[in-house]
Amino acid sequence: MRRAGTALLATCATVAALTAAVVPARAQGHAPDGGGSGHCTGSGPVVCHFDVAPGTYRVRVLLGGGAGPGATAVTAETRRTVLAETPNAAGRTLRRSFTVDVRDPEGEPTGAPGTPGLDLTFGGAAPQLASVRVERVRTPQILLAGDSTVCDQPGEPYSGWGQQLPQYLTDRISVANYADSGEGSQSFRDNPALFPALRARMHHGDLVLVQLAHNDKETDRDTYRANLTAMIEGVRAEGGRPVLVTPIVRRWFNTDGTLDNDTALLVNGLGVDLPAEVRTLAAEQDTPLVDLTALTRARVEELGPEASKALYLYDEKRDNTHTSARGATEYAALVLGELRDQKLVEPRAVR
Repeated sequence: MRRAGTALLATCATVAALTAAVVPARAQGHAPDGGGSGHCTGSGPVVCHFDVAPGTYRVRVLLGGGAGPGATAVTAETRRTVLAETPNAAGRTLRRSFTVDVRDPEGEPTGAPGTPGLDLTFGGAAPQLASVRVERVRTPQILLAGDSTVCDQPGEPYSGWGQQLPQYLTDRISVANYADSGEGSQSFRDNPALFPALRARMHHGDLVLVQLAHNDKETDRDTYRANLTAMIEGVRAEGGRPVLVTPIVRRWFNTDGTLDNDTALLVNGLGVDLPAEVRTLAAEQDTPLVDLTALTRARVEELGPEASKALYLYDEKRDNTHTSARGATEYAALVLGELRDQKLVEPRAVR
């Protein structure tokens, strides 16, 4: 038996087919925790399962090798995008790697347990998988505290921006998404499965991004500030680096095509301007700020009332709060851009 830290290797055979898909055979070897195995099945998409314990895993994949051109995207666990669709020329291969946070529950902390172990889905327009290798690692982390606009949404067409963030990162950093649907600043702080669990996962130097406002509809100003302050202090007590994130806007236009209204800009039922309070608190606490309200407002107004529907679930659900996969992907890129510009992540951690 190999020692802990050794890798799982899935070997794959090319199948001559019209789709030129690469169909994995059987994963062999020992799991990084000293036991277990893995296997891959299917051709489009290819689904791989590895029997591993909770932890952070680096995944190295060899894509391509088919008779025709390929285009492969990878999702992990609860629909997290870990690799955007990646093309390869016919007969050519390319290597990519990323990290996956394996935990229980695998998606929203108060949601369904999911499947034990690590699950990867190789999809895209023409998926081609030649091999996949998994090993347990410890990397710096980005931990997320948030609501349904951030979380790992379990079902289509919903997607949170935290669910799309991993695709922009290299295997030198991992994302642990503790965002949970329906949570406000008080409930996230109080629930043992949420902020206390996130705090227990922190290592020195880890980033903790906090976006909580959408469900603070009747939270008074002092309580809201106290909750965010307590989370800032809790993160710092563990050696982490808190980052406050203002909430994404709701797609709620005025007649002049702007979002200059309380509904869109998250002014709550008590008249508390929640994004403004986050901005003020960040300055007072000397805490980095990602002003996602300003960034998403600019993007939605740029697209206008019609084109901006695609960022949200207006067509599918008449929903102007929750994002589509496209909207979540764009908003994740905005977050990542701010983290990069403020030098909160190392350049080599960003794709």
